[in-house]
Amino acid sequence: MKRVTHPDAQAFRIAAFLEAATWAGLLVGMFLKYVTKTTEVGVQVFGQAHGLVFLAYAALTLVAGVRLRWGWWPTLVALAASVPPMFTLLAERWLHRTGRLEAPADRTPAER
Repeated sequence: MKRVTHPDAQAFRIAAFLEAATWAGLLVGMFLKYVTKTTEVGVQVFGQAHGLVFLAYAALTLVAGVRLRWGWWPTLVALAASVPPMFTLLAERWLHRTGRLEAPADRTPAER
């Protein structure tokens, strides 16, 4: 497996991980707030963090989609992955496995 070195791909991978992590934090915060009724701090902290990271993920997905020449379908799939919890990790894995996180010049003709 090739290591991802393109700066846009690295930024996308980090944003995908952070988006999933803040989603997880928000889910835990919502459990504490609505199920155990113990604290609202998790929702306050992770709600804001997730909102910011969600916007960053969307922007970085668009940038990576254009610069790495994903085409419209993979870009839309990566954007849609930000809605269900943890799906950004699946999208990142798929894009990596299909070679889309490599620089366009490094791809084989079948991956372009």
